[in-house]
Amino acid sequence: MNTPLPFAFDPLAVAQEMAAFQRKLAAGLQTLRGLPEPEYANTPREVVYREDKLTLWHMLGERAPTAKTPTLIVYALVNTVWMTDLQPDRSLVRNLLAQGEDVYLIDWGYPDGADRWLTLDDYLNGYLDRCVDAILRRHGVASVNLLGICQGGTFSLCYSAMHPDKVARLVTMVTPVDFRTPDNTLSHWAQDIDVDLMVDALGNIPAELMNGVYLMLKPLRLTQQKYVAMVDILDDPKALEDFLRMERWIFDSPDLAGEAFREFIKGFYQENRLVKGGLEIGGHPVALQAIDQPVLNIYAEQDHLVPPEASRALGRLIGSRDYTELAFKGGHIGIYVSGRAQREVAPAIHRWLHERGG
Repeated sequence: MNTPLPFAFDPLAVAQEMAAFQRKLAAGLQTLRGLPEPEYANTPREVVYREDKLTLWHMLGERAPTAKTPTLIVYALVNTVWMTDLQPDRSLVRNLLAQGEDVYLIDWGYPDGADRWLTLDDYLNGYLDRCVDAILRRHGVASVNLLGICQGGTFSLCYSAMHPDKVARLVTMVTPVDFRTPDNTLSHWAQDIDVDLMVDALGNIPAELMNGVYLMLKPLRLTQQKYVAMVDILDDPKALEDFLRMERWIFDSPDLAGEAFREFIKGFYQENRLVKGGLEIGGHPVALQAIDQPVLNIYAEQDHLVPPEASRALGRLIGSRDYTELAFKGGHIGIYVSGRAQREVAPAIHRWLHERGG
């Protein structure tokens, strides 16, 4: 007995669609050949401090900043900070500068074998602290605003708890706090890895390995669907250039210093010490209750890497009475590059800082 198909199948229509797909693909290859390599990080900037692989940049706007307190962007060690300055019309940095903020950012660089033994203490009480000091000396002020992004937000929370006198206000974006929420797929992966064996065998953690992990969190969407969808924009050079720019950023990833990776996976993902307590970095106790600065916590409602509840946990753990949450309708990357983000995120950060004398 033949079972009818649950949909109408027209072989001629399918053949015509396949032929059209092939024509568009062939024409798109010609478009690709004529495109230059897409660039990012185009906002003017100057170097104010360098150490080892790290560079501290001062970002330059079209007009002088009006903010009283400089803001330092602290990014994750995974990928590069230039997601915040992807292109002129998709740039958190440019939008903050346009609001009058005085923006600095840390480029962690690309660790190599010499950085195998760098610890979280080296990154936070070493590199980050010396960047803050460089900004304080440059401006003659006592404290800075920190804007921490993803893992960099977690770093900023830890730094603020250990060095509260150097942080005036704290903004966290898509920042994991509770690393053991039920909907955290990345956390489920991290629970079962033998991180000691992994680091002892590999030394630094290869960027290709981490990129593979992130792709496998949404394998169909991130390894197949987006490239099939790319065919629809092959005849649009501007849209295609934007797509390739994002692809370049995604795969332009640094390796991760092995020892810092070991500490982060164990202390944060596997033991969840930021929530449960008992976290120490370089002998310094880290307690979120010690954070009494004003805090703005921005999370993305469709974030598959840092679920909203993983970020919103901050509100019940910090000591500050001035705590604000802002929900963004988008995902982990869209919060920087979507059209909605360009209209909403930087103005919201600026208003919040300005209302607090920042």
